[in-house]
Amino acid sequence: MATPHQEAEAALTAYGLTFPETDAGLGWAFTRVLRVKGKMFCIFGDKAEPEDALTITVKLPISFEMVQDLPFVRESRGWYRQHQWAIARFGPQDDVLAELPTLEAWIRQSYCAMAPKKLARLVEAEGRPD
Repeated sequence: MATPHQEAEAALTAYGLTFPETDAGLGWAFTRVLRVKGKMFCIFGDKAEPEDALTITVKLPISFEMVQDLPFVRESRGWYRQHQWAIARFGPQDDVLAELPTLEAWIRQSYCAMAPKKLARLVEAEGRPD
């Protein structure tokens, strides 16, 4: 039986794969990634992460500073901070499923930041009210 953290990762992966020209695969040794045209826009996992935990790393050029005070956001350092990549870490006691709408919005923002402009405009247009 899947943990809530595994369910969240599966749901977020499925969501990320709805964007144009995306694929999922293995990242570095212990990570899984979502890519657009070969560029990573979402990274799942961390070194020695247990099944009842989940780390998600996304590029947030619009809301990076705003999310820093959230209890599940770890401080980004070095290259990650310089390039506005936020790191969210959910442990065994955290309700990661309750945060799915927020994490989906972050994945969307990260996709738009990393995708070619033409693809980003397609996704951004989908989110506008008529």
